[in-house]
Amino acid sequence: MYPYVVANMAQLLKKVAHIILSEKCMEEYFDEFNFLHAGCFKATLSTCLGFAIICGSLLVKVPQVVTIVKSKSAQGINFTSVLLDLFALTATVSYSFVSGFPFSSWGDGVFLAIQTVAVAVLVLHFNLDTTRAATFLAAYVAIVAVAMSGMTPTNVLRACQTMNIPIVLISKLMQAYTNYSYGSTGQLSAVTCFMLFFGSLARIFTSIQETGDTSMIVTYICSTLANAVIAFQILYYWNVDVSIKEKSKKAQ
Repeated sequence: MYPYVVANMAQLLKKVAHIILSEKCMEEYFDEFNFLHAGCFKATLSTCLGFAIICGSLLVKVPQVVTIVKSKSAQGINFTSVLLDLFALTATVSYSFVSGFPFSSWGDGVFLAIQTVAVAVLVLHFNLDTTRAATFLAAYVAIVAVAMSGMTPTNVLRACQTMNIPIVLISKLMQAYTNYSYGSTGQLSAVTCFMLFFGSLARIFTSIQETGDTSMIVTYICSTLANAVIAFQILYYWNVDVSIKEKSKKAQ
């Protein structure tokens, strides 16, 4: 009975290990017991980091959504910036999916895109009307379906991915300019901004290790720099935002 349980446990562990380890690394770790193999260490670290980023991405923009819903306002949120951010995420996910890159290297983009759509819909809902928000959501779902169905040529998706480099910079800098114009970060969530910064920073390493795709690596470098600007503004305008919130509470 005992040997049978041990054998089953060993098989289970190997199946779990297969999720994060390549065949070569499986041999190095479980057959050769070479736990100091440099290549496998970097590959394993990258995969684990990738899945950690994916787990973190499940809630990255939830604080932003909650902030908008609670305040019933999208003040300070640049809709054009949100749209550009959504385009960048959608292009990365579609290109990575069609290219067959490991899910650990781009899976966070799926959840970030869903949350970014939620932010865009809420901005439209509070700034315009519900009908336009619903129309936007339906149009986005249709575009994603076409992009990931295989009907869209790979070179088109690659071009969209390459366009991400200036788009990421423009979208973030537009939001930064909006913050500067208001003299406040408005309804931006500090938690969301800092998680985006650290997530894009970690993605530089995972992209180098798992995809080797130059456009994706450069995109994440640019994204990290741009997110750093927003994170700095969050800190710089921190006391300003607090005083504005206190004034609004007194007014109520």
